[in-house]
Amino acid sequence: MASSSSDPQNLITKADNLTTLSFTRWNADWINATVLYEQAANAFKIAKDYERAKSAYEKASKGQEMLSSPWEAAKNMESAGAMSKELRNWREVGDFYRRASELYIECGRSQAASDALAKGARALEDSQPEEAIKLYTDACTILEEDGGEQMTFDLYRAAASVYIKQEKYTDAASFLLKLGLAADKCNATNSQTKAYLSAIIVYLYAQDFKQAEKCYNDCSQIDGFLRNDHGRCASKLLTAFKDGDIEEIKRITQSSIISNLDHVIIRLARKLPMGDVNALKANSDTIKDEEEPLDENDLT
Repeated sequence: MASSSSDPQNLITKADNLTTLSFTRWNADWINATVLYEQAANAFKIAKDYERAKSAYEKASKGQEMLSSPWEAAKNMESAGAMSKELRNWREVGDFYRRASELYIECGRSQAASDALAKGARALEDSQPEEAIKLYTDACTILEEDGGEQMTFDLYRAAASVYIKQEKYTDAASFLLKLGLAADKCNATNSQTKAYLSAIIVYLYAQDFKQAEKCYNDCSQIDGFLRNDHGRCASKLLTAFKDGDIEEIKRITQSSIISNLDHVIIRLARKLPMGDVNALKANSDTIKDEEEPLDENDLT
Protein backbone atom coordinates (compact mmCIF):
# COMPACT_ATOMS: atom_id res chain seq x y z
CA MET A 1 0.00 0.00 0.00
CA ALA A 2 1.34 3.44 -0.95
CA SER A 3 2.51 5.68 1.89
CA SER A 4 0.74 8.99 2.40
CA SER A 5 3.84 10.84 1.16
CA SER A 6 3.68 9.09 -2.23
CA ASP A 7 -0.11 9.11 -2.56
CA PRO A 8 -0.74 11.30 -5.66
CA GLN A 9 -3.70 13.12 -4.13
CA ASN A 10 -1.54 13.92 -1.10
CA LEU A 11 1.16 15.28 -3.44
CA ILE A 12 -1.45 17.56 -5.08
CA THR A 13 -2.58 18.85 -1.68
CA LYS A 14 1.02 19.58 -0.70
CA ALA A 15 1.66 21.37 -4.00
CA ASP A 16 -1.54 23.40 -3.70
CA ASN A 17 -0.46 24.50 -0.21
CA LEU A 18 2.93 25.59 -1.57
CA THR A 19 1.28 27.85 -4.15
CA THR A 20 -1.42 29.33 -1.89
CA LEU A 21 -0.49 32.64 -0.28
CA SER A 22 -1.37 33.18 3.40
CA PHE A 23 -0.27 35.13 6.47
CA THR A 24 2.58 32.67 6.88
CA ARG A 25 3.39 32.22 3.14
CA TRP A 26 4.01 35.42 1.23
CA ASN A 27 5.58 33.85 -1.85
CA ALA A 28 4.42 30.84 -3.83
CA ASP A 29 6.98 28.02 -4.00
CA TRP A 30 6.52 27.04 -7.64
CA ILE A 31 9.80 25.14 -7.83
CA ASN A 32 8.82 22.47 -5.32
CA ALA A 33 5.13 22.59 -6.17
CA THR A 34 5.75 21.90 -9.86
CA VAL A 35 7.86 18.84 -9.05
CA LEU A 36 5.00 17.52 -6.87
CA TYR A 37 2.38 18.21 -9.56
CA GLU A 38 4.44 16.30 -12.14
CA GLN A 39 4.97 13.36 -9.76
CA ALA A 40 1.24 13.25 -9.01
CA ALA A 41 0.32 13.48 -12.69
CA ASN A 42 2.57 10.56 -13.61
CA ALA A 43 1.21 8.48 -10.72
CA PHE A 44 -2.40 9.18 -11.71
CA LYS A 45 -1.56 8.28 -15.31
CA ILE A 46 -0.05 4.94 -14.27
CA ALA A 47 -3.16 4.28 -12.19
CA LYS A 48 -5.28 5.13 -15.27
CA ASP A 49 -7.01 7.89 -13.31
CA TYR A 50 -6.98 10.07 -16.40
CA GLU A 51 -9.25 12.84 -15.08
CA ARG A 52 -6.99 13.63 -12.12
CA ALA A 53 -3.87 13.06 -14.22
CA LYS A 54 -5.14 15.67 -16.70
CA SER A 55 -5.76 18.18 -13.93
CA ALA A 56 -2.31 17.56 -12.42
CA TYR A 57 -0.57 17.99 -15.80
CA GLU A 58 -2.43 21.30 -16.26
CA LYS A 59 -1.17 22.49 -12.87
CA ALA A 60 2.34 21.28 -13.66
CA SER A 61 2.20 23.19 -16.94
CA LYS A 62 1.20 26.37 -15.14
CA GLY A 63 4.05 25.80 -12.69
CA GLN A 64 6.59 25.53 -15.50
CA GLU A 65 5.20 28.74 -17.00
CA MET A 66 5.62 30.50 -13.65
CA LEU A 67 9.22 29.25 -13.66
CA SER A 68 9.72 30.67 -17.19
CA SER A 69 10.14 27.20 -18.73
CA PRO A 70 7.76 27.24 -21.75
CA TRP A 71 9.33 24.04 -23.17
CA GLU A 72 8.53 22.01 -20.06
CA ALA A 73 5.13 23.74 -19.78
CA ALA A 74 4.34 22.68 -23.36
CA LYS A 75 5.30 19.05 -22.68
CA ASN A 76 2.96 18.95 -19.67
CA MET A 77 0.20 20.54 -21.75
CA GLU A 78 0.64 17.82 -24.40
CA SER A 79 0.34 15.22 -21.65
CA ALA A 80 -2.90 16.87 -20.52
CA GLY A 81 -4.10 16.59 -24.13
CA ALA A 82 -3.24 12.89 -24.17
CA MET A 83 -5.26 12.37 -20.98
CA SER A 84 -8.24 14.19 -22.56
CA LYS A 85 -7.93 11.84 -25.52
CA GLU A 86 -8.16 8.86 -23.15
CA LEU A 87 -11.26 10.47 -21.62
CA ARG A 88 -12.67 11.11 -25.13
CA ASN A 89 -13.14 14.76 -24.18
CA TRP A 90 -12.60 15.89 -27.76
CA ARG A 91 -13.12 19.63 -27.29
CA GLU A 92 -10.41 19.73 -24.63
CA VAL A 93 -8.02 17.71 -26.80
CA GLY A 94 -7.86 20.48 -29.39
CA ASP A 95 -7.53 23.19 -26.73
CA PHE A 96 -4.66 21.49 -24.93
CA TYR A 97 -2.64 20.76 -28.06
CA ARG A 98 -3.18 24.31 -29.34
CA ARG A 99 -1.92 25.69 -26.04
CA ALA A 100 1.09 23.36 -26.16
CA SER A 101 1.83 24.63 -29.67
CA GLU A 102 1.70 28.25 -28.48
CA LEU A 103 4.16 27.45 -25.70
CA TYR A 104 6.58 25.80 -28.14
CA ILE A 105 6.35 28.90 -30.35
CA GLU A 106 7.27 30.97 -27.28
CA CYS A 107 10.59 29.18 -27.09
CA GLY A 108 11.16 29.36 -30.86
CA ARG A 109 10.54 25.68 -31.63
CA SER A 110 8.39 25.67 -34.77
CA GLN A 111 8.82 21.95 -35.49
CA ALA A 112 7.63 20.99 -31.99
CA ALA A 113 4.77 23.52 -32.26
CA SER A 114 3.65 21.96 -35.54
CA ASP A 115 4.02 18.42 -34.16
CA ALA A 116 1.78 19.28 -31.20
CA LEU A 117 -1.00 20.45 -33.53
CA ALA A 118 -0.57 17.35 -35.69
CA LYS A 119 -0.95 15.10 -32.61
CA GLY A 120 -4.19 16.89 -31.77
CA ALA A 121 -5.37 16.56 -35.37
CA ARG A 122 -4.72 12.80 -35.46
CA ALA A 123 -6.65 12.37 -32.21
CA LEU A 124 -9.65 14.27 -33.65
CA GLU A 125 -9.80 12.84 -37.20
CA ASP A 126 -12.78 10.57 -36.55
CA SER A 127 -14.71 12.54 -33.93
CA GLN A 128 -14.15 16.13 -35.10
CA PRO A 129 -12.84 16.02 -38.68
CA GLU A 130 -13.30 19.74 -39.33
CA GLU A 131 -11.27 20.64 -36.23
CA ALA A 132 -8.64 18.09 -37.29
CA ILE A 133 -8.36 19.83 -40.67
CA LYS A 134 -7.91 23.21 -38.95
CA LEU A 135 -5.15 21.79 -36.77
CA TYR A 136 -3.39 20.23 -39.77
CA THR A 137 -3.69 23.52 -41.68
CA ASP A 138 -2.26 25.54 -38.79
CA ALA A 139 0.53 22.99 -38.38
CA CYS A 140 1.47 23.49 -42.04
CA THR A 141 1.33 27.28 -41.71
CA ILE A 142 3.75 27.24 -38.76
CA LEU A 143 6.28 25.20 -40.76
CA GLU A 144 5.90 27.24 -43.95
CA GLU A 145 6.40 30.51 -42.10
CA ASP A 146 9.68 29.06 -40.85
CA GLY A 147 10.76 27.82 -44.30
CA GLY A 148 9.99 24.18 -43.47
CA GLU A 149 7.84 23.27 -46.48
CA GLN A 150 9.56 19.86 -46.70
CA MET A 151 8.00 18.97 -43.33
CA THR A 152 4.44 19.74 -44.45
CA PHE A 153 4.01 16.95 -46.99
CA ASP A 154 2.65 14.30 -44.60
CA LEU A 155 0.37 16.88 -42.95
CA TYR A 156 -1.22 17.89 -46.26
CA ARG A 157 -1.66 14.22 -47.17
CA ALA A 158 -3.29 13.54 -43.80
CA ALA A 159 -5.69 16.47 -44.23
CA ALA A 160 -6.61 15.34 -47.75
CA SER A 161 -7.25 11.85 -46.41
CA VAL A 162 -9.65 13.23 -43.77
CA TYR A 163 -11.54 15.11 -46.49
CA ILE A 164 -11.74 11.96 -48.61
CA LYS A 165 -13.24 10.05 -45.67
CA GLN A 166 -15.80 12.88 -45.42
CA GLU A 167 -16.46 12.56 -49.18
CA LYS A 168 -15.42 16.21 -49.63
CA TYR A 169 -13.43 15.54 -52.76
CA THR A 170 -12.97 19.12 -53.98
CA ASP A 171 -11.45 20.06 -50.62
CA ALA A 172 -9.24 16.96 -50.71
CA ALA A 173 -7.94 17.86 -54.17
CA SER A 174 -7.32 21.43 -52.99
CA PHE A 175 -5.06 20.17 -50.20
CA LEU A 176 -3.18 17.90 -52.60
CA LEU A 177 -2.54 20.94 -54.81
CA LYS A 178 -1.28 22.84 -51.74
CA LEU A 179 1.09 19.93 -51.17
CA GLY A 180 2.24 20.33 -54.78
CA LEU A 181 2.93 24.02 -54.19
CA ALA A 182 4.91 23.30 -51.02
CA ALA A 183 6.91 20.64 -52.89
CA ASP A 184 7.60 23.11 -55.69
CA LYS A 185 9.12 25.58 -53.21
CA CYS A 186 11.68 23.04 -52.06
CA ASN A 187 12.29 21.47 -55.49
CA ALA A 188 10.79 18.11 -54.48
CA THR A 189 9.66 17.31 -58.02
CA ASN A 190 8.58 13.73 -57.41
CA SER A 191 6.36 14.70 -54.45
CA GLN A 192 4.98 17.60 -56.49
CA THR A 193 3.98 15.53 -59.52
CA LYS A 194 2.58 12.73 -57.34
CA ALA A 195 0.36 15.31 -55.64
CA TYR A 196 -0.89 16.63 -59.01
CA LEU A 197 -1.72 13.15 -60.31
CA SER A 198 -3.45 12.36 -57.00
CA ALA A 199 -5.60 15.51 -57.27
CA ILE A 200 -6.66 14.55 -60.81
CA ILE A 201 -7.62 11.05 -59.63
CA VAL A 202 -9.71 12.55 -56.81
CA TYR A 203 -11.59 14.75 -59.31
CA LEU A 204 -12.20 11.76 -61.60
CA TYR A 205 -13.47 9.71 -58.66
CA ALA A 206 -15.86 12.58 -57.85
CA GLN A 207 -17.07 12.36 -61.50
CA ASP A 208 -15.91 15.91 -62.16
CA PHE A 209 -14.13 15.35 -65.45
CA LYS A 210 -14.14 19.04 -66.34
CA GLN A 211 -12.29 19.93 -63.13
CA ALA A 212 -9.89 17.01 -63.61
CA GLU A 213 -9.06 18.29 -67.09
CA LYS A 214 -8.65 21.87 -65.83
CA CYS A 215 -6.39 20.62 -63.07
CA TYR A 216 -4.28 18.75 -65.64
CA ASN A 217 -4.02 21.82 -67.86
CA ASP A 218 -3.01 24.01 -64.90
CA CYS A 219 -0.42 21.51 -63.70
CA SER A 220 0.92 21.19 -67.23
CA GLN A 221 2.29 24.73 -66.89
CA ILE A 222 4.98 23.03 -64.79
CA ASP A 223 7.50 21.52 -67.23
CA GLY A 224 8.48 18.82 -64.77
CA PHE A 225 4.92 17.47 -64.72
CA LEU A 226 4.64 17.01 -68.49
CA ARG A 227 7.98 15.21 -68.70
CA ASN A 228 7.30 13.10 -65.64
CA ASP A 229 5.72 9.62 -65.44
CA HIS A 230 2.96 11.07 -63.24
CA GLY A 231 2.08 13.64 -65.89
CA ARG A 232 2.09 11.06 -68.67
CA CYS A 233 -0.09 8.77 -66.56
CA ALA A 234 -2.58 11.62 -65.97
CA SER A 235 -2.68 12.38 -69.70
CA LYS A 236 -3.35 8.74 -70.62
CA LEU A 237 -6.03 8.47 -67.94
CA LEU A 238 -7.88 11.56 -69.16
CA THR A 239 -7.66 10.34 -72.77
CA ALA A 240 -9.11 6.96 -71.74
CA PHE A 241 -11.99 8.75 -70.01
CA LYS A 242 -12.64 10.90 -73.10
CA ASP A 243 -12.66 7.78 -75.26
CA GLY A 244 -14.96 5.95 -72.85
CA ASP A 245 -12.37 3.13 -72.79
CA ILE A 246 -13.14 1.31 -69.55
CA GLU A 247 -10.56 -1.42 -70.17
CA GLU A 248 -7.82 1.16 -70.66
CA ILE A 249 -8.88 3.03 -67.51
CA LYS A 250 -8.68 -0.23 -65.54
CA ARG A 251 -5.27 -1.03 -67.06
CA ILE A 252 -3.83 2.39 -66.16
CA THR A 253 -5.14 2.27 -62.58
CA GLN A 254 -3.34 -1.07 -62.09
CA SER A 255 -0.02 0.41 -63.26
CA SER A 256 3.04 0.75 -61.04
CA ILE A 257 2.77 4.56 -61.24
CA ILE A 258 -0.62 4.43 -59.50
CA SER A 259 0.58 1.70 -57.11
CA ASN A 260 3.24 4.05 -55.74
CA LEU A 261 0.75 6.74 -54.71
CA ASP A 262 -0.69 7.02 -51.18
CA HIS A 263 -2.99 4.15 -50.17
CA VAL A 264 -6.08 6.34 -49.92
CA ILE A 265 -5.52 7.53 -53.53
CA ILE A 266 -4.81 4.01 -54.79
CA ARG A 267 -8.16 2.87 -53.35
CA LEU A 268 -9.99 5.62 -55.27
CA ALA A 269 -8.07 4.95 -58.48
CA ARG A 270 -8.83 1.22 -58.41
CA LYS A 271 -12.57 2.02 -58.27
CA LEU A 272 -12.44 4.08 -61.47
CA PRO A 273 -14.34 4.71 -63.61
CA MET A 274 -17.21 6.06 -61.54
CA GLY A 275 -20.39 7.03 -63.38
CA ASP A 276 -21.17 6.70 -67.09
CA VAL A 277 -18.00 7.22 -69.12
CA ASN A 278 -19.93 6.55 -72.34
CA ALA A 279 -21.95 9.71 -71.66
CA LEU A 280 -18.66 11.53 -71.34
CA LYS A 281 -17.51 10.12 -74.68
CA ALA A 282 -20.81 11.08 -76.32
CA ASN A 283 -20.44 14.62 -75.01
CA SER A 284 -16.86 14.76 -76.27
CA ASP A 285 -17.95 13.54 -79.73
CA THR A 286 -20.70 16.17 -79.85
CA ILE A 287 -18.20 18.91 -79.09
CA LYS A 288 -15.90 17.58 -81.85
CA ASP A 289 -18.77 17.59 -84.37
CA GLU A 290 -19.64 21.17 -83.44
CA GLU A 291 -16.04 22.21 -83.94
CA GLU A 292 -15.74 20.65 -87.42
CA PRO A 293 -15.30 23.35 -90.13
CA LEU A 294 -18.12 23.97 -92.58
CA ASP A 295 -17.65 22.22 -95.93
CA GLU A 296 -18.47 24.94 -98.48
CA ASN A 297 -18.99 22.34 -101.24
CA ASP A 298 -21.63 20.51 -99.19
CA LEU A 299 -24.73 22.69 -99.64
CA THR A 300 -27.28 19.97 -98.86
